[in-house]
Amino acid sequence: MSVQSSSIPKLALQAGSTRRWRTRETVWGLILILPSLIGFIAFYAVPAIRGVVISFTDWDLLTPAKAVGLANYMHLLKDPNFWRALKVTAYYVLLNIPLQTILAMVIAVMMSRLTKSLVIRSILIIPWLMPSVVVGLLWLWLMDPNIGILNAAIRALGGPTVPFLNLPDLAMPSIALINIWQYVGYTALLIFAGLQSIPGSVYEAASIDGASELQMFWKVTVPLLRPVLVFVAVTSVIGSFQIFDTIAITTKGGPVNATKVLNWYIYEQAFTRFNMGYATAISMVLFLLLIFVSMAQMRLMRAGESDV
Repeated sequence: MSVQSSSIPKLALQAGSTRRWRTRETVWGLILILPSLIGFIAFYAVPAIRGVVISFTDWDLLTPAKAVGLANYMHLLKDPNFWRALKVTAYYVLLNIPLQTILAMVIAVMMSRLTKSLVIRSILIIPWLMPSVVVGLLWLWLMDPNIGILNAAIRALGGPTVPFLNLPDLAMPSIALINIWQYVGYTALLIFAGLQSIPGSVYEAASIDGASELQMFWKVTVPLLRPVLVFVAVTSVIGSFQIFDTIAITTKGGPVNATKVLNWYIYEQAFTRFNMGYATAISMVLFLLLIFVSMAQMRLMRAGESDV
């Protein structure tokens, strides 16, 4: 009895010191994340809340805002330009994401099988490190009908001059090509990192069972890469819906509105026509759309499950 009674204060003392240590760790953790938390609140949370408020007003940036309730959202539903911009954006996403993901997968598999050189990985990531404005200017010159090297090569082969960014049918595929060139290396490196995490014993077991290279790819590689592919798909779709820089530098929404995506339409409404309330309402709809698309992707791709 005496031994048990004497051990109780010791256990209580240890529990108290553990609680104090955990509290101390919590305080230090809060102190360390405080700068980032302040930045998040100041530059993300407050502007987002302010944007929700502005979306219910009529504001031209020069006069005081007037509350209009749901008028901006009702107008949005009847605005053919909004639906056209949404259609153009969806077209760009369908052009960009599948081809970029397939090319990145091919590059990653080739790197995993043929070479793991740090130099090649560095070269692949260079376009991603370049600012989008610089990439847009670079390809604007490369695709120029008069002085562009692409048209010079086409003419040297006996073909006609192709105004890539000036034809409605070619403008959006050209924009997609530019962004694929910029981001395919980064996507390939993500997939390459996922490939390195797959145990070699899994492939050995599949080979012993008589699986071909194609069967191992579809039955082993792709399922085990699903977490990486989910991340790539979700972030790529979100980034594609938010494309702006490349279009602002190259086509400015033209020709004939062929590249007028949602972000460019928002920019026009806010800073050309000074319909800040309506532009913010479109931004809120885009935000909700991205949440829905991201959740649908994660649900369809079973992001919460593991094949390992």
